[in-house]
Amino acid sequence: MGVRITSWNVNGIRNPFGYQPWREKRTYEAMFDILEADIVVMQETKIQRKDLQDDMVLVPGWDVFFSLPKHKKGYAGVAIYTRNSVCIPIRAEEGIVGVLCPPNSSTKFRDLPPEQQIGGYPRPGQLAGLADEMALDSEGRCVILEFPAFVLIGTYSPANSDGTRDDFRLGYLDALDVRIRNLIAMGKRVVLTGDLNVIRSSIDTANLSERLRKEGMTVEEFFSTPSRRLFNQLVFEGNVREPRDENREAPVLWDLGRLFHPTREGMFTCWDTKKNSRPANFGSRIDYVLCSDDMKDWFCDANIQEGLMGSDHCPVYATLKDVVTIDGKEVHIRDILNPPGVFKDGVRLREWTAKDLLPLSAKLIPEFDRRRSIKDMFFKKPAAKKTTPPVPAKELSETPSQEITKVESSTNGETDEIPASRAEQVGPASSPVPRAAGKLKRTPSSTVSASRPPKKTKATLSKEPSSKGQSSLTGFFKPKTTASPRKTTETKEDPEPVSESGGPSNVETPIESSNADEAKDESKPASPERVFDPIESKESWSKLLGKRVLPKCEHGEECISLVTKKPGVNRGRSFFICPRPIGPSGQKETGTEWRCGTFIWSSDWNGSQAG
Repeated sequence: MGVRITSWNVNGIRNPFGYQPWREKRTYEAMFDILEADIVVMQETKIQRKDLQDDMVLVPGWDVFFSLPKHKKGYAGVAIYTRNSVCIPIRAEEGIVGVLCPPNSSTKFRDLPPEQQIGGYPRPGQLAGLADEMALDSEGRCVILEFPAFVLIGTYSPANSDGTRDDFRLGYLDALDVRIRNLIAMGKRVVLTGDLNVIRSSIDTANLSERLRKEGMTVEEFFSTPSRRLFNQLVFEGNVREPRDENREAPVLWDLGRLFHPTREGMFTCWDTKKNSRPANFGSRIDYVLCSDDMKDWFCDANIQEGLMGSDHCPVYATLKDVVTIDGKEVHIRDILNPPGVFKDGVRLREWTAKDLLPLSAKLIPEFDRRRSIKDMFFKKPAAKKTTPPVPAKELSETPSQEITKVESSTNGETDEIPASRAEQVGPASSPVPRAAGKLKRTPSSTVSASRPPKKTKATLSKEPSSKGQSSLTGFFKPKTTASPRKTTETKEDPEPVSESGGPSNVETPIESSNADEAKDESKPASPERVFDPIESKESWSKLLGKRVLPKCEHGEECISLVTKKPGVNRGRSFFICPRPIGPSGQKETGTEWRCGTFIWSSDWNGSQAG
């Protein structure tokens, strides 16, 4: 059966639920079952702590660890979900450098006692100093879990967008490289997974040679850029121009996707949604599952799931064998994915309990701590209700004057109330005394009204009758008229229709035809000139605000409108292009089923002309 580790850049933690097959049940439990995963590493959750919901945290049978951005909203974010029936981590950290603090603690992860640390933190002088350490850990880019078998690093590496954050990007990759090498030097096995935003070879991106030809760059120069060079020095069989950098003389990780599919082309995990390049598979492979050399034989499969929609990325996974070999001995993988005493020889000895939660677990966030999921409420037996002891007969025989005194004392600025159980016992009784007590329960209301006016509630305010409904904006500016309720009801008309533009449509109706004037002469029937025709009004507005005619491309299909975002004189200008997806060549094509060369500036298009 194995244990599957899945990584997916979801581009928003709820984003997949807009697509099949996720939209059917819209739960994370169902999503993980479809993925057939036991550990799920999500990137770009794009959520803040205050926006976390029950269904994200209280997933039945799962634990979850978040790293969320400390300052930016709707940005980055990493989450690792672990299936409780398969694996239980023994340590958890947030951030790659170790400068953050665990929940409810002021001690940094790297300053904790050795037995509480994951370890491998960059030492002074190891980092290039390209970015501030606190900044590296404050954007929600990394969650690290330690199991007895290995250390799992789930990460979202900064993207190479416009070049303004090149130093930060390289600083993050540098810190990631140092942390991994330090952990392996300690004798720990490492699994690195996530969106690294780096292409490691020519086979991992579409039509690279043509793109480089246009840019006047060679393949060797392309892979010698700092980020790609650093990554290729980290992995075995990397494309590295000698000599290698200091402290990076030897590779330490295997790319599991390429280990199982060394020559497979088109094995892409990310596509440009703005160009709609996924149908033609014009993309790149930037999502990985990598492992240290001493555990590459533990895996029986690794692949991508390009057919699963829900993001601009697809899930990637690697599957661990049920039984692995350590120092020549066979060991069940579940034995070393859990603390001692949970599994033995692949057989579970005890169930997961709340005592297994780590401080970083989202289930210990105050909003979710000691909470249950809705599913548990239906399937777990509720606790037995406490029975209320019967009221002694002595209390039922109290005189009305004594009851009044007790009730009045509760209204003199006190918050004490008569218990509901007692009221229920007194009310339905058939003896004269309880009936008197039932009457007396209404006495305090008059007592209260005598001492202070009753509070006005929303229900009280809403009960004020209105003689005539507001049917047009002009009613606010006309004096109110008095009319009998009967006549007003007879002459009351429907509210004036609202036009497509969102305001009242009074193009065809003069202002004089207001309800205030109609009330003055109610006996006369409305004249034909005052009849309001909503259809005619809608047609009038449609002429003014009608849908613009779109140009058509070479395929005879209506074009789509986009906006230029590249810096320059045309930034912000909109234009029309063919709606079809980009072809395998990555370029506009003529006479094919893919995107044609139609391009029209919106300012050059006369929308009133025929398509």
